[in-house]
Amino acid sequence: MPRHKRINVPGAIHHVIVRGLDRQDIFLDDHDRRDFLDRLETGLAQTGCRCFAWALLSNHFHLLIRTGERPLSDLMRKVLSGYAISFNRRHQRCGYLFQNRYKSILCQEEAYLLELVRYIHLNPVRAGIVKDLEALDHYDWAGHAVLLGRRRKGWQERQEVLAHFSARKREAVSGYRQFVADGLPPGKREDLTGGGLRRSAGGWEGLKDLRQSGQYWRGDERILGDGNFVDEVLLAAEEALTRREAMRRQSWDLRRLVSEVCGLLSIEPEDLPKKGRSNNLSYAKGLICYLGQSRLGLTGKELASYLKMSRPSVSQAARRGEQFAKENGVNLLN
Repeated sequence: MPRHKRINVPGAIHHVIVRGLDRQDIFLDDHDRRDFLDRLETGLAQTGCRCFAWALLSNHFHLLIRTGERPLSDLMRKVLSGYAISFNRRHQRCGYLFQNRYKSILCQEEAYLLELVRYIHLNPVRAGIVKDLEALDHYDWAGHAVLLGRRRKGWQERQEVLAHFSARKREAVSGYRQFVADGLPPGKREDLTGGGLRRSAGGWEGLKDLRQSGQYWRGDERILGDGNFVDEVLLAAEEALTRREAMRRQSWDLRRLVSEVCGLLSIEPEDLPKKGRSNNLSYAKGLICYLGQSRLGLTGKELASYLKMSRPSVSQAARRGEQFAKENGVNLLN
């Protein structure tokens, strides 16, 4: 069966699940776990994604990520590739570490954000890694202790989650803790590990009730949400693809983008590969990287090759270009 193209909608919430090849362990010790989290922190900063929940188990991990302008794939590529290379080198192994592609489900925020935060953070308890909720409160390798304020991870989004429980910090933490405790009795939540119509409806019983009531939802395995949400997501993704195709039909390519940006900032295109501290040269590279990725769908590799930059430098330049575009009302390709 052909693989579906991933859906990229800026600002969307994604439940990400990554498993080891053949169910093998991908974290052998705390050094591995720290290495992974360091890479996640760097990747979040570079891509503008935000993390609401996370849990590291022995042979897989869960993340709850909100994307920015950059697609989720940019973050995951940075984290997974670097970690796999480092893991293989450290443990003297070779070959693939992860099973196939990572799994990502785009989720309806209003219905599933808090449910997924709870589900992800309870994974170490359900897997028997920690014995109970009290042990989870102090567990280093999940985001639950961070939300309680017992561990520090500056890259984890804390306030946005706690604000759902109270405007007062202490009450918010207490409310969150009780919410997690209330989630223990139901056991494993199969409906939160994938998309599709059956999962969105809450399982076969929910699907049966839906049909008996005369409601008809559109389903997609990549999306967890009701029919209206699925329609909105697919429409937004289709519109983004249509805009890119329209730009290409209008002969918008990398060379035209370079020409327009250089004209805007009064620099020569042949000066772009040069290293220098000129503000306009720096802004030009940033705009080209930002607009090339977000509007034309160009890869970091393509931009790095053209501009004679490293891939990490393209990511840094794109963030700089995005900020410059917003502050100065640059509307090329809009």
